[in-house]
Amino acid sequence: MKITELERDAVYKTIFSRRDVRGQFKPKPIPDDVLKRILTAAHHAPSVGFMQPWDFIVVKNQVVKEKIKLGFEDANKTSAAMFDDEKMQQYKNLKLEGILESPVGICVTCDRSRNGPVVLGRTINPEMDLYSSVCAVQNLWLAARAENIGVGWVSIIHDDVIKSALNIPEDINIIAYLCLGYVTQFNDKPELEKLGWLPRRDVDSAIHFDGWKQK
Repeated sequence: MKITELERDAVYKTIFSRRDVRGQFKPKPIPDDVLKRILTAAHHAPSVGFMQPWDFIVVKNQVVKEKIKLGFEDANKTSAAMFDDEKMQQYKNLKLEGILESPVGICVTCDRSRNGPVVLGRTINPEMDLYSSVCAVQNLWLAARAENIGVGWVSIIHDDVIKSALNIPEDINIIAYLCLGYVTQFNDKPELEKLGWLPRRDVDSAIHFDGWKQK
């Protein structure tokens, strides 16, 4: 199947306009068929040995969201204290999640025991199943952006909080808790870049040929 130039350009536009959304969510619900398309795209991510180690827990219940929000607030206080005074103040002014504002939360997990102890492609690098599950997150994110739906990754939270709130078995790994919803706008730049938290690296500085180049 050949990709046309128009289709190629749409893929690049989606990649370059993807954002981590925290504070622009609308209460408008995501239609079931749209959510299913997004999750189906995530399910078609590449996976080591075709093991498909992921599962997706869809969260709409407000009580469950409030439990996750409390977990974020606790972890966020701990995180803020790790920065020096200048960065700490800047950190505290950032909105870093949209757990209650977004109409849908999705927890992406990884079952590392799926398809048995020996998996093609994971025999030497056993963490490849975790990386495969992260690919599912990226597929989900890009599919959502193509649907004009924002996604925010809540990384400032302890796994045990999510496991308790969502009744996830102990042997299942948490990969991501994501907030999804329609938004008032997509920023022209990533928020942390726009606010001066860090600049974007020039792509040429990240590209090496035939070995690691000296800085």
